[in-house]
Amino acid sequence: TDDDTFSNVFCENSKKLININLFALAARYYSLSNLGVCTPLEDILEALRGDNQETKGVKTDEFMNTKKSHEVQVMSELVDKIANYCGIKQVIDIGSGKGYLSSFLSMQYNLKVYGIDSSNTNTNGAHERIRKLKKHWKAYQSRGRVNMKSQRLEKANDRPGETEIKFKANDEKPLNNNSSLQHQDQVTTQDFVSSCGFTGSETRKQTEVDLVSLTQSDESKPSEDVLAILNVLPADAVEVFSSSQCNCGQLCEEEKAQRKMSSLKAKASESSQSNLYFPLTSCITAETELSDIVTDLEDCMIVGLHTCGDLAPNTLRIFTAKPEIKAVCSVGCCYHLLSEQFENQEECPEEVWGFPMCQYLKDKGWCCGRNARMSACLALERVAVGQMLPTESLFYRAVLQVIIEEIYGVTKSDRHVGKIFSKSSSFIDYVRKSLKKLELDDSKISDSCIMDYYEKYKHRMNELEAFNMLKVLLAPCIEVLILLDRLCYLKEQDNIAWSGLVKLFDPVKSPRCYAVIALKKQSC
Repeated sequence: TDDDTFSNVFCENSKKLININLFALAARYYSLSNLGVCTPLEDILEALRGDNQETKGVKTDEFMNTKKSHEVQVMSELVDKIANYCGIKQVIDIGSGKGYLSSFLSMQYNLKVYGIDSSNTNTNGAHERIRKLKKHWKAYQSRGRVNMKSQRLEKANDRPGETEIKFKANDEKPLNNNSSLQHQDQVTTQDFVSSCGFTGSETRKQTEVDLVSLTQSDESKPSEDVLAILNVLPADAVEVFSSSQCNCGQLCEEEKAQRKMSSLKAKASESSQSNLYFPLTSCITAETELSDIVTDLEDCMIVGLHTCGDLAPNTLRIFTAKPEIKAVCSVGCCYHLLSEQFENQEECPEEVWGFPMCQYLKDKGWCCGRNARMSACLALERVAVGQMLPTESLFYRAVLQVIIEEIYGVTKSDRHVGKIFSKSSSFIDYVRKSLKKLELDDSKISDSCIMDYYEKYKHRMNELEAFNMLKVLLAPCIEVLILLDRLCYLKEQDNIAWSGLVKLFDPVKSPRCYAVIALKKQSC
């Protein structure tokens, strides 16, 4: 049995670790990647794809860092597939932050997204990000015009007469009506209009798109650079071209086409609400009534990209409780901030806890503890590729704790030191800044006393590094427990058609890479 195989990891009497190699093997054995409980992302996408056409990916790295770009690109594709499968157009993004995922879902996939975050700062940041995107659009628009003129000149010089024939052929190419607008090829002229979010019947959509397709001339067609940026901008971010900038005294056919296109875009901006992103500020709990926050709540799915602490389990609870929510895709993080029902052995039957969620672990009275949850946040895959742990800052923190206990008699505090190390010029500076943040009197300890503590424990820095490496090895096992608890909770519900764990991201780029996904039964 497994117990027999790994029985020699710890000493039976002292309970101390005696076999590090076996410890590492056991940790690997009980990791998610080895247990075979995850559903491959490729299988999910294939099952949800159906007859939908593929959409061309937009380069998100121009507006996000590498990590965020990777997360948004992968998760948004999956969310779009689930939304299409469930036949819904509304998405609720819980813990939306500055709106990276929300805005991309809205602008790239034409979904109506409400991003809810508890921080006004983040909500304001989401609005500011949209403002910056508008600013970037002007630059792309100008660059696109220059590039198009340059391309036309080159083509005219190399192959006279060919351009006219080519674009005439393109104009006569019929539009494919077999798929919805958000799934058409995004580099076509038709999507230049449809990405603005037209409403109304399919006939009206087709008429408006054909109008632009047939009347738009070579020069008014956007370059690929312009189309790329347009796909991640809201409809009202587009600067309508003003014909007054033209020196011609009379309206030529080209200007008439441009005016028609501008009119269509303006009409779409005024009438369409289908591809907008709405940042909202509200604190979400398990008892939150979404209809009080989202006034036009309809059949929707709920998502969360790195929802912090209890927000991830509460997202799942809201999903199971609200009939309007047909699907969920949740990626949690910050396990150390989870509340635990049995951590302090307090009986609070009315309290909603972050862990455990499933009845099986509740019946067992299971508890991880803060140290284990802190370990679950560590990134084994990053360490494996050479991104080592910040040993010096961890050493600073460990010695600081000794000082606080021995000099100030404090063993527990609700306050946090935070990221002081990078702002400190020395260990003395680190200790003094930390004491002030903890609201402790730093006059009680001298600089020489601080350095005495540093010298006393300096020789144990390698020991600390070894200890933290053991914690890194154990991290996937603790994460397994937390994620399987959430999956088991969903399996216990009667209204769930399917639920599973999916590895969404590259763990080196994004260590918290597992998503909890579920779809409700059609009648629920």
